[in-house]
Amino acid sequence: MLTYALVALGSAIGGTLRYWLSMVIAEASAGTFPWATLVINVAGSAAIGLFATLTSVDGRVFVPSEWRTFFMVGICGGFTTFSSFSLQTLALAQDGDWLAAGLNVVGSVALCLLAVWLGHVAATIINR
Repeated sequence: MLTYALVALGSAIGGTLRYWLSMVIAEASAGTFPWATLVINVAGSAAIGLFATLTSVDGRVFVPSEWRTFFMVGICGGFTTFSSFSLQTLALAQDGDWLAAGLNVVGSVALCLLAVWLGHVAATIINR
């Protein structure tokens, strides 16, 4: 039960950080390119990569599994789900499974774009 509470707390922290940072970046940038999302996704990926490696079995820092979950699933997941995707793709590549890593990248991008388009189409139909 503690792990669920930690994930919920971490998600609230990550989501709040994401919202704040996206507002800061939106004020500083112009145009339609999603700079905030790009920066947040890259930052979340960097954070989860750093933390996962530092706190792994071979890492320099011991962190109980509940607190790893708090940070990686809660905070990073609330900040951006792209961080989990990046870590999983890195693991595939590090294991030498380049085909799976590549398929994960292409499949995730293609399927997510398809899903967002299908959601848009469905909402457009509902809104009529």
